[in-house]
Amino acid sequence: MIDINLIRNETERVETALRKRMDEVDLSSIVSMDNRRRELIGAAEELKARRNTVSADIPRLKKAGEDVGALLAEMKEVSGSIKVMDGELRELEQSIRQELAVLPNLPDDDVPAGGKEANEELRSWGEQPAFDFPARDHVELVGMLGLVDYERGVKMGGTGFWLYSGTGARLEWALLNFFIDEHLADGYEFVLPPHILNYECGFTAGQFPKFEEDVFQLRQDDSSTGIQFILPTAETALINFHRDEILSEGELPKKYFAYTPCYRKEAGSYRSQERGMIRGHQFNKVEMFQFTRPEDSGAAIEELLGKAESLVQQLGLHYRVSKLAARDASASMAKTYDIEVWIPSMNEYKEVSSASNARDYQARRGNVRYRPEGQKRTEFIHSLNASGLATSRLIPALVEQFQRDDGSVTLPDVLADRLGMKILPTV
Repeated sequence: MIDINLIRNETERVETALRKRMDEVDLSSIVSMDNRRRELIGAAEELKARRNTVSADIPRLKKAGEDVGALLAEMKEVSGSIKVMDGELRELEQSIRQELAVLPNLPDDDVPAGGKEANEELRSWGEQPAFDFPARDHVELVGMLGLVDYERGVKMGGTGFWLYSGTGARLEWALLNFFIDEHLADGYEFVLPPHILNYECGFTAGQFPKFEEDVFQLRQDDSSTGIQFILPTAETALINFHRDEILSEGELPKKYFAYTPCYRKEAGSYRSQERGMIRGHQFNKVEMFQFTRPEDSGAAIEELLGKAESLVQQLGLHYRVSKLAARDASASMAKTYDIEVWIPSMNEYKEVSSASNARDYQARRGNVRYRPEGQKRTEFIHSLNASGLATSRLIPALVEQFQRDDGSVTLPDVLADRLGMKILPTV
């Protein structure tokens, strides 16, 4: 959520920044309501001060035998005015909050305007594999290797689902254990959050109210429970870890990671080349998360990006890093870097990690603050996240980039050691 003080004091700058990711921006309604809110607060405080003064005088005047009828009538009128003002003030504050809730985050100054076409490639690692034999795509390869059963996955869940079996299940679990071991070694705290979350979690993350329909919601017989949904990413849970809490400066940074399946509606039609595991409704992911002081978040996003890159490098996969343009990044994020692995059969790169800095946008929504040492005031923390990593595109990249002419696949050492085999043989 954008700071209302920033909107009030730097309206033009905020509108200019938002135009990087919005077609139309007009903050005049919010500014007008905020001006009226401040007028009401001032007027109500004056009336309340008058009421307090007169209320203290009335007993003294009565004791002195003076007539207080006019003052009592005035106080009745004042109390009525205060009640009306307080009611209008509550409505205004609710309206302002609703307007602020649907505004996206302000992109950082160095984030380019526009959509996917404006993304900036920053660097690449490794070389695109070249084959001296007819290369196969991952759908054919995982079938030959007995790793994934698409037919039974669709039979159980429908289009967009698959089933890991045998060595495929072991390979998936080896990837996850590799990531977990790396994050533990780096001092991150392991969290296993609930997969079913409440509305406040979606609101704090910035997905609600605008993107409520993008998640799998649960139908409740008891409407008092409110909206519950299946998490689309562990980030949605982790940002709520310290919701409505005040941390001490000495506790920061807080570094967590979580393993969860991720559940996505993925609305829209699938492109023919996105068959298999490239785009689905459920996939596994390990997510890193940090809460930092505002002045530390710039370094923190580089740390998260570096950790995610290290994982892909240890897997030996060719990839590139891109800085996302404002419209291609999540609406909650001020800056996002994508790590994209090369999928030879598609002749394109596909994202396996996004490293993002929300700055104080999510913290304002979830009221996550810290108290600087030696001070009474509190400040909002900055929140950051990065996939470390999502697996559903890693296995396609692994089998395609490391395939051999007979359909077998050479494993990187970090997985070979865990599986006890260097070559995945065909079945």
